[in-house]
Amino acid sequence: MKTTNGNSGDLGFEQKLWLAADKLRSNMDAAEYKHVVLGLIFLKYISDAFNEVYEEVKKDKTSDPEDIDEYLARRAFWVPKEARWDYLQKNAKKPEIGKLIDEAMDLIERDNRSLKGVLLKNYSRPGLNKQRLGELIDLIGTIGLGDKENRSKDVLGRVYEYFLGQFADAEGKKGGQFYTPRSIVKLLVEMLEPFKGRIFDPCCGSGGMFVQSEKFIEAHGGRIGDISIYGQESNQTTWRLCKMNLAIRGIDATKIEWGDSFRDDQFKDLRADFILANPPFNDSDWGGEHLQEDARWKFGVPPKNNANFAWVQHFIHHLSPAGVAGFVLANGSMSSNTSGEGEIRKNIIEADLVDCMVALPSQLFYNTMIPACLWFLSRNKGNHKFRARNGQILFIDARMMGVMIDRRHRELTDEDIKKISDTYHAWRGELKDKKYEDIPGFCKSATLEEVRKQQWILTPGRYVGAEEEEEDDEEFEEKMNRLTSELAKQMEEGRRLDEEIKKNLASIGYRI
Repeated sequence: MKTTNGNSGDLGFEQKLWLAADKLRSNMDAAEYKHVVLGLIFLKYISDAFNEVYEEVKKDKTSDPEDIDEYLARRAFWVPKEARWDYLQKNAKKPEIGKLIDEAMDLIERDNRSLKGVLLKNYSRPGLNKQRLGELIDLIGTIGLGDKENRSKDVLGRVYEYFLGQFADAEGKKGGQFYTPRSIVKLLVEMLEPFKGRIFDPCCGSGGMFVQSEKFIEAHGGRIGDISIYGQESNQTTWRLCKMNLAIRGIDATKIEWGDSFRDDQFKDLRADFILANPPFNDSDWGGEHLQEDARWKFGVPPKNNANFAWVQHFIHHLSPAGVAGFVLANGSMSSNTSGEGEIRKNIIEADLVDCMVALPSQLFYNTMIPACLWFLSRNKGNHKFRARNGQILFIDARMMGVMIDRRHRELTDEDIKKISDTYHAWRGELKDKKYEDIPGFCKSATLEEVRKQQWILTPGRYVGAEEEEEDDEEFEEKMNRLTSELAKQMEEGRRLDEEIKKNLASIGYRI
């Protein structure tokens, strides 16, 4: 199976893996089978990551590779012998393989406190075909998941994203699991710079925002201990993945809760310094009918059939007095006036909370074609950390950026990310060597008055204008002579091709 193709794009194996795994499903219900497959992918991921550190420890003659403290010291995940993939694969054909997997899950929970109660242990049940289970282990054994190379490509997230979408289809539901492409997460993190304080994601999925925040801090020489993370996820399988994803990287996952952020907010009193999120787009089934009087709706009651502005107000509610938020939303959020959304957006703009809007290119997401944008909110634009930006909003139109990484998917390059984030940082007054300037077709710093004139619509294309064309200094007469000469040559070539076609048709008995 092909597992690599540059840094991302179509890794080439998700579909093959799904088709093969689905054949092993037999008559098992998709909802039940989901946990069987995803649990094994967890185990494979842990083992891959552990083996890498194990080999490192083994090279050090003074260290014992079977001593758990060696792994704790390296902020690495410890996997007991009987839970390692090679041990399970060796025993995959034995009738007791289900029992061995359950015991492996118990051992991992015992030695990794943050996973207590997270892992599923139901592989020994009589209804699970053990021969099929062994075949599934062999199949999953063919993919690298947790080693450094595949972690950097987030193969685990990609496999999960694909499988969860397929399971949602198999269960007859709308595929609602949104995986945030790495380039978008990276852009959000580069723009918000979450170095120090509380980071919150109330729809945290598999924890990509937290992982990228940690990478950002490491890349800029900061200290991981300076941040504390809080997350909530309503899908239990994805919540389990998030706990795993963080535990494997040595990130404290004790404040990652399972539950519905709207109806069961686990962090009612939290006021975060940074909020990074990618909520489900245009969610019509968010339970708004039960929350009409909610204290979070300071700017207007969100429509019952679309959660976009429920999420925006949930984020605002959880921001600290100097907090900032960056999140992904469907493009409709920038201009919709249906069901009171325009009024809510107007109230948020007039409260001077909107800091920056970024229009994204199409085809960035793997499981939705809905065009998206980034919102950046700031509780205090007069914040002493940056220049005072009261009454101003930065608009960035990045729709023409990015490169196609396969026929259907686009990705923002590191250069794109730097250009967008540097523009924002220059506008906030952070860069000593770069002064902000409006660039026609790309960015514009607009006043609230200008936004009012546009009826509180936040689509960047309305503000940035057209890209400046290079000045044409060719004389008119000269240009016309050149163009007519080129046209004459093309017309001559057209006549020659017409004659060629006539001859070819005549040779097979057709005349024009």
